[in-house]
Amino acid sequence: MKKKKIPMRTCVITKEQHPKGEMFRIVRTNEGEVLVDETGKVRGRGAYLSKSKSVIEKARKRKLLDRHLDVAVPDSIYDELLKKLGDSLE
Repeated sequence: MKKKKIPMRTCVITKEQHPKGEMFRIVRTNEGEVLVDETGKVRGRGAYLSKSKSVIEKARKRKLLDRHLDVAVPDSIYDELLKKLGDSLE
């Protein structure tokens, strides 16, 4: 039986490749709305982040997602990602 290929994606912060399911996908929809894509199927421009608190904080501090998605990413998106990691916000 043929082995199933695992899709790999590159983190926009670390430039490391990881399996698609092990990363967060942040999407800018055609209407300009930014959201966290749980399913990986939302239409729009997407960027992938590693599931790491340091990566999320670095993206927030340097506004790297803003550049990749060509829109201002609200702090609530970063807070949602940190909450999904299970980290306390304060």
